[in-house]
Amino acid sequence: MNEERRLPMVLAITGASGAVYAARLLETLILAGVKVHLVVSESGRAVIRHELRVDLQEDASDWQEMIRAGRRLLQLPAEPEQAPRPPADLVHSHRCDDYFTPIASGSYLTRGMVICPCSGATLAGIAHAASANLVQRAAEVHLKERRKLILVPRETPVSTLQLENQLRLSQAGAVLLPAAPGWYHGVRDLRDLVDFIVARVMDQLNIDHHQIRRWGSEETEEDA
Repeated sequence: MNEERRLPMVLAITGASGAVYAARLLETLILAGVKVHLVVSESGRAVIRHELRVDLQEDASDWQEMIRAGRRLLQLPAEPEQAPRPPADLVHSHRCDDYFTPIASGSYLTRGMVICPCSGATLAGIAHAASANLVQRAAEVHLKERRKLILVPRETPVSTLQLENQLRLSQAGAVLLPAAPGWYHGVRDLRDLVDFIVARVMDQLNIDHHQIRRWGSEETEEDA
């Protein structure tokens, strides 16, 4: 287990609304000291541009700007307080059309992969093993290697075909974790709702965090 915890994560961002979830998740993984391979689809970059006002480069090498924009949206300071700066090489970003990267091969070991947010088109491509970019190829790799694959769809309502794709992926071993935040943890602002989803992803990855107050804690009961 200790060796597994040293393995890198793959974080993919696609063209569904909810870019702030991805920005906050990337920040949380970094602060936890997790090495991340980051890939953003073309549509994902468009959504980030629209929702966070950040024009990411094709290889997402300017990912720090996305994190800062997410913090601004959540009305947080530009930089995390009392948090050590991550090593410069903690995040490795890739172009979405580059198949000559480690994460395109099953021989490269990872701890798991998260697609957050996950678009309907991405769901369909993975569900039918018809990868059209590095995001979908890396997801197929995680399925075939029986590694953790977490998909965070946000679109609503959901069509029958999308439900069938989700069922197909669940049966193949993926975890479907919709961006549907709970309200039982003492919600006061937008950050609490975003952090709820981030916390659920971190739980699935078995990574320690302090994003939310858990159900049954004294603080949650008092807030209730």
